Amino acid sequence: MGDKAHTHPGAAGRATAADHPTSVRNVVLVGHSGSGKTTLVEALALTAGALNRAGRVEDGGCVSDYDDMEHRQQRSVQLSLVPVEWDGIKINLLDTPGYADFVGELRAGLRAADAALFVVSASDGVDGTTRMLWEECAAVGMPRAIVITHLEAARADFEEMTRICAEAFGGDDPDAVLPLYLPLHGPPAPDGHAPVTGLVGLLSRKLFDYASGERVASEPGEADLPQLDEARSMLIEGIISESEDETLMERYLGGEQVDVKTLIEDLERAVARGVFFPVLAAAPATDGARRGLGTVELLDLITRGFPTPLERAAPRVTTPEGAGRELRMCDPEESLVAEVVKTSSDPYVGRISMVRVFSGTLRADQTVHVSGHGMTDRGHEDHDVDERIGALSTPFGKQQRPVSHVIAGDLGCVAKLTRAETGDTLSAKDDPLLMAPWEMPDPLLPLAIEAHSKPDEDKLSQGLARLVAEDPTMRLEHNQDTHQVVLWCLGEAHADVALERLRSRYGVQVDVVPHRVSLRETFGDRAAGRGRHVKQSGGHGQYAICEIEVEPLPGGSGIEFVDKVVGGAVPRQFIPSVEKGVRTQAAKGVAAGHPLIDVRITLLDGKAHSVDSSDAAFQTAGALALREAASEARIHLLEPVAEVSVLVGDDYVGAVMSDLSGRRGKVLGTEQTSGGRTLIRAEVPEIEIGRYAVDLRSLSHGTARFDRRYARHEPMPAQVADRMREEVRAAS
Repeated sequence: MGDKAHTHPGAAGRATAADHPTSVRNVVLVGHSGSGKTTLVEALALTAGALNRAGRVEDGGCVSDYDDMEHRQQRSVQLSLVPVEWDGIKINLLDTPGYADFVGELRAGLRAADAALFVVSASDGVDGTTRMLWEECAAVGMPRAIVITHLEAARADFEEMTRICAEAFGGDDPDAVLPLYLPLHGPPAPDGHAPVTGLVGLLSRKLFDYASGERVASEPGEADLPQLDEARSMLIEGIISESEDETLMERYLGGEQVDVKTLIEDLERAVARGVFFPVLAAAPATDGARRGLGTVELLDLITRGFPTPLERAAPRVTTPEGAGRELRMCDPEESLVAEVVKTSSDPYVGRISMVRVFSGTLRADQTVHVSGHGMTDRGHEDHDVDERIGALSTPFGKQQRPVSHVIAGDLGCVAKLTRAETGDTLSAKDDPLLMAPWEMPDPLLPLAIEAHSKPDEDKLSQGLARLVAEDPTMRLEHNQDTHQVVLWCLGEAHADVALERLRSRYGVQVDVVPHRVSLRETFGDRAAGRGRHVKQSGGHGQYAICEIEVEPLPGGSGIEFVDKVVGGAVPRQFIPSVEKGVRTQAAKGVAAGHPLIDVRITLLDGKAHSVDSSDAAFQTAGALALREAASEARIHLLEPVAEVSVLVGDDYVGAVMSDLSGRRGKVLGTEQTSGGRTLIRAEVPEIEIGRYAVDLRSLSHGTARFDRRYARHEPMPAQVADRMREEVRAAS
């Protein structure tokens, strides 16, 4: 694998529609921010002939991170698809952001891919987030390989990084993580660092020299053989231990020479099955070079070792009504099932939907059924509509290259699907189906916004709708209690991108305002109130008097209204009017403008007039009575309390628990989980965890995650309540 002496130039760069699933490979590149994923994609595209030597698309533009926002942010913020061809195979390279705020784009890439390249920087090592991603891929059996980059950095050590990767990714079987090649170093530079100039294939025992900018094959020198033979023996034993041929290990240990062709075939099968994880080295081409170090070997691994879409299990599908359906595995002749893995907007083309076709063939001008379900909690409406497919294309940088069809197993883009959102299913019009949505993290950082001006207010609703249609990790909330529009994001960078997209793509300028939590009020003790609404001004007047008593109830009781009027002091037809008046006033609040809850309001007595009493008059009297009772009572301010579960590495448990306590949190317990992590359960006031998504990431170096759910409202400490009331008075 990867040991062929390629002397021909890379395949033509203009990727076309694939004709059969066996000629497609879908590969997602994952790794922490700054590990070199985007640079590696461009190096692979250059080697495959899709880019010219200047690292540009043949007819202009950059191949990855082409968005103006990515230039400003100096990092990837969205999923990019870069199709290339190698040895007659179409390779869809999915470049994902490495920053945690854009994990939605990463998960979309994982959904669309059949194998993953984990890109690890030799200068930065393996971080906790990358380890968790590896575990996610392992849970679904996704084949993986590891690419070590930044070998040009001072103190970069390929052998040491291979050992670290084996410890981090190998689990109980570190021998399943082994290099296929060893780097060759050139003469030391003045700083003492010897650059990597070539690779030695462990199975072929061939040397591939990249020093000239071309890949030149030769025999290794005598000095390289001892190290080569030792590493080769380890690799052969690792391959044989994962071989499906149970007799191979016995034959090898018995002294039999195993044919290299057999070893390569076993290696390819083990990689495709996701039980062996080869380690490779890669570096971009230097000025004037046509190929980057290790790129040919990596392209060979992808085409020969990674699975075809046919080897991926068919996704679970149902009818829109929920009835199960069995789907044949990746058949271009089957009924159409495709998924929108990314939605974006182009200022000239409009909405563009990137789709992965799992079954059937997607053709231009056909009518498809669009199903979107299960995302109503994030501001998305369920929908089932028929839409006509317009132009089909494959992206390459800013370009969209037209194709006539996209077959099962391939990826492509559809222009101008007006209702399709990320995560939606496209299926045959006469056979509508629905794929289960992939798991997404909950957005837990609130961003309260207001339109900057009246013209912005007119465009805000449509801009927000488009924003959440593109990004399923973003949740839109119209809070009825605080009357705020809130975008829930994954982090500060995610929020910054959302604001930038609103401004640049949809022409909406917004102001960020402090986020308010939904507070409540309740009575601290029993109180009485009298509401008197008597007015006379010519003609019919207004006359209503009522007397009430208010007493606190246990949490969660709501508002209870009791009628204890005797003797008809308040006519029966006006009792509902009093109740409506006190409930309306309770919804407005009686002290700081927050809804009143958990009280019993008892109507005891009142007076009416045979002519001047009315429904409106008794509603007003009821509200006045409640306000008077509140003026004589202790009113407690209630704050929402959330149940918080934090999954964190054991090294950070103490720091996280201490931080929760500092937020007035109450730790309920801890539970040891797999992978050296602990689950901490606590109850914390919501007012204290507005920025917890950001703070926890900093506290745990990005390795912890948490979820939260509303538990109840409970009284706020007096000093905190006094501060809140002062803030309200200052604002008014």
